[in-house]
Amino acid sequence: MKTKSNLITCFFFISFLVLTSVNKIQDTSLFEGAFDGHEDYGYNFIGVDEDGGEYTMTFQEVDAKVMEDFNLDIDDLIGTKFSVTYKTKTETIKDEDGFDEDIETLTIVGLEKL
Repeated sequence: MKTKSNLITCFFFISFLVLTSVNKIQDTSLFEGAFDGHEDYGYNFIGVDEDGGEYTMTFQEVDAKVMEDFNLDIDDLIGTKFSVTYKTKTETIKDEDGFDEDIETLTIVGLEKL
């Protein structure tokens, strides 16, 4: 009976770990683009859409570990193409008229040179 109880406990524990890992994977998104520099409002990357048109992605925050590997505050990396892993955080605030406004913050959590 104790073995059966241990097996059930082990099954639930493993299921929890697997589901937690899946959630972490789903929390991030990928983007490929060339670094275009840092401004007061964020870190800009230029991407190319399916039709060949260019667009800018701006990331407001960068994880400290990423900044250790790639210092995006200097101009040396401008033009370098990266695969960017990022998280999106949405916060709802009240504007000056009392209406809800969604503020989206994009945080770079991983960079890989291409």
